[in-house]
Amino acid sequence: MVIATSETTGVRVPYQQLFDVVTGAFAARGLPEPRARQASEALCYGDLVGVGSHGTVNLARLYLPLLEEGRADPAGCPVVLADHGAAVLVDARRSLGLWQASEAMDLAIERAARFGVGLVSVRRGTHFGCAGYHARRAAERGMVGLVSSNCGRQRIARPPGGRVALLGTNPLSVAAPAGAHPPFVLDMSTTAVPTGRVRAAARIGQQIPPGWLADESGRDVTDPAAFDRGEAHLLWLGAANSAFKGFGLGLMVEVLSALVAGSGFGPADEALSADGRPSGRDDDIGMLMVAIAPALLRGPEAVARDAEQLFGTVLACPPADGDHPVRYPGWPEAERALRRREHGVPLEAPVHSELAGLADALGLPFPAGTGER
Repeated sequence: MVIATSETTGVRVPYQQLFDVVTGAFAARGLPEPRARQASEALCYGDLVGVGSHGTVNLARLYLPLLEEGRADPAGCPVVLADHGAAVLVDARRSLGLWQASEAMDLAIERAARFGVGLVSVRRGTHFGCAGYHARRAAERGMVGLVSSNCGRQRIARPPGGRVALLGTNPLSVAAPAGAHPPFVLDMSTTAVPTGRVRAAARIGQQIPPGWLADESGRDVTDPAAFDRGEAHLLWLGAANSAFKGFGLGLMVEVLSALVAGSGFGPADEALSADGRPSGRDDDIGMLMVAIAPALLRGPEAVARDAEQLFGTVLACPPADGDHPVRYPGWPEAERALRRREHGVPLEAPVHSELAGLADALGLPFPAGTGER
């Protein structure tokens, strides 16, 4: 089943105007200008690469309410709790994750440049958007980046055979340079899909494929609105064959992100008395940012040569369908980003309307909803 996206249904907006409106909205909520710009870049990245579920659709739904309710501190100042050279523990102090996660990755990169590896563990974080955006920062500097994040105390998915939700969607991302090709960027939830994709389908009234949601009897649910009605729960990656693979990865992310940092975690005592529906809030998110500098181990020329061969060979693989050449994660997103920077970023009509209202309040230019596709 093909799920329609804003690529075919949206109004196109020049990237710079989109970036300026989001930056202005964050600045108006108290973020210092450099933070507002960094947060805007991280959020707009979702729309730019085609991951609209983690893009500007979340500005008014998630990030502005976090700031307005005081759950995220626009001027929060992260502090280092432990520093052992290659390994650092940071208290984010509720600073906006869209900004703070990049700061944490940049610190990991700086340590990797000195020690070959940099590990920054973060507690008391807030939602940071696309994990791949932050992991990609390492790849752009010739390093391998790894990002994992739990969902704080928010519980969305049940363990296989369980009756109550214990874990979040627990994203994981790995990025690496690919020679002359676009960086490799794997960015995935450990559930079958993130909740944003389910809600995106619900917004446009489109059914979802089997394997995303199930009801209490374990039967597939293809009505995405059933999730927010409490009539269906989210399944794990690979649930059709072995739910323990996705669930195991989700637990792995919980360990790497929350147990290491000492942040809030999903499998807590209060989860056991819940009614089976999602519970808790995504406060006190734990994150792990790792940067690895292979060039320090065996020289930049050797690493660049091997990366070119590795990913070039993948691209050269003879396709089963001549109309669909073989690609790797990160390649389609990079191509899409280039196209959208040149021709505009497509936004769903409700998102466009929200942003147009913000632009009007901020006195910034923004295209009217003329129906341009």
